[in-house]
Amino acid sequence: MNRYRRKDLREISAQVEDLRDALETIKGDEEEYLENMPQNLQGSERYETAEEAVSNMEDAISSLEDAISSLEDAISSIGEAIGED
Repeated sequence: MNRYRRKDLREISAQVEDLRDALETIKGDEEEYLENMPQNLQGSERYETAEEAVSNMEDAISSLEDAISSLEDAISSIGEAIGED
């Protein structure tokens, strides 16, 4: 790989970071929705569905963080292969 592909990977990594940040915002909104849900709805199907959504978003965020880490490793490897830091 060369410098151009490494640059492309950096751009992709930045895009994945942006997606992760957007997903964290949405997850935060859903958590706030849960916190403000009336007491009588806690434990309801609606509440459980929202909890499941938060859990799924947490899993997705973790996967995106893994992808970012893998991309950074690839960028580093390319740098080593072409003799750059």
